[in-house]
Amino acid sequence: MHLEGPGKLLSIYLGETDKWHHQPLYVAIIERARREGLAGATVLRGEAGFGAHSRIHTAHLLTLSTDLPVVIQIVDSAERIARFRPILDEMVQEGLVTLQDVEVVTYRHRDA
Repeated sequence: MHLEGPGKLLSIYLGETDKWHHQPLYVAIIERARREGLAGATVLRGEAGFGAHSRIHTAHLLTLSTDLPVVIQIVDSAERIARFRPILDEMVQEGLVTLQDVEVVTYRHRDA
């Protein structure tokens, strides 16, 4: 896959306990993104955060949360991201989804 130049960064903010068909939602999203042929996805687990319900979730030992924030980032062409958005809309029942313009400088992989 060749990916350079203008692209889109899709960011999905969730709780790690969010589910999709009995599996973690973040896992379901990256598996679906792979099946849809997107360039790649990265899951980042947050140390602390809060969302629409204004409850603070933290990894601090005294107030250990079982629902830490998770961010999934996907970078690809505008067309591929646009095709994935309706799928994502169905999967994400609660959370935040953002979309930004990016300039892809390098996207490389070793040949298998």
